[in-house]
Amino acid sequence: MNRGTRMNCLMVFCNVPDEITARHIAHVLVQEQLAACVNILPSCQAVYRWEGALQEGSEYPLLIKTTAAAYAALEQRLQALHPYDVPEIIALPVAQGLPAYLTWVSSEVVSREC
Repeated sequence: MNRGTRMNCLMVFCNVPDEITARHIAHVLVQEQLAACVNILPSCQAVYRWEGALQEGSEYPLLIKTTAAAYAALEQRLQALHPYDVPEIIALPVAQGLPAYLTWVSSEVVSREC
């Protein structure tokens, strides 16, 4: 694998309000080949300011493995599936990783136009 393939992979973070939503989004993203894999982490507490008021609640973090070429379509689909008005969707490039794993991620994700 060359450096270009590694740079092609992204780790996308997104929190959702409950386990049912987490499972639904994970299944859709993988079935539609927008993500190679989605890890659903255990519930965590979030403290944040929304519309001028302090908020607190539990959320389920999703770790979504995808490619840069599929990111725009993934973001659009994730936003459509997400119940929040402004969902947390943050993508970071994968700088290093096991070459065989990153090749697998790239092969499982289908690039498409939005």
